[in-house]
Amino acid sequence: MPRTADHDARRRQVADAVERLVADEGFGAVTVARTAALAGISVGLVQHYFPSKDEMLRHAFTRLRDRLDERVRAQVKRDDRAGARIEEILLRALTGLLPLDEPRRREYRVELAFTGRIADNPQLAEVLARSNAQVRAALAQAVHNGKECGEVPAETDAAAAAGRLLALLDGLKLHVYGDPAAVAASDALAAELSRIFPGRCVRG
Repeated sequence: MPRTADHDARRRQVADAVERLVADEGFGAVTVARTAALAGISVGLVQHYFPSKDEMLRHAFTRLRDRLDERVRAQVKRDDRAGARIEEILLRALTGLLPLDEPRRREYRVELAFTGRIADNPQLAEVLARSNAQVRAALAQAVHNGKECGEVPAETDAAAAAGRLLALLDGLKLHVYGDPAAVAASDALAAELSRIFPGRCVRG
């Protein structure tokens, strides 16, 4: 029997191929046949793992969003071990998602293409909603932690602050992608975080 790792590797191959097609040629270029060819596997094997094109797209979008989330979590973990303030941790983590260099611009091209399809694809809309809910929850937890250590005023609504941060980040990503020189995105994030985290952290 094939190992689970083999199945995961095949799914990664397919998702990588979908991302490459979207980044290079746009969403309309993605077909099962072209994805299989780019992944170096047969159409039948792609269909074994993903019986429909929608399922293949859902998997690729889920993997992209999960990868972005994991990147943020890894950055937060590194900065937290170094003893950084929560405000500084979030600034580095969120700035890392902005399309400020070619690899991140390419990645955001794919994210934007998928996001643009949520109006007529409920499966993709579900992936985005789940991912955004996870991000908002993580941001709200960071704000709550800031309250406990003194960086955030006790009366701050953590959920509302998290929602504003995510909305700001999404808007900045779009504007930076359209014209990188026109938006001081890092400064905008820093200003919002400074407003949410005005105090000094007292670690126990």
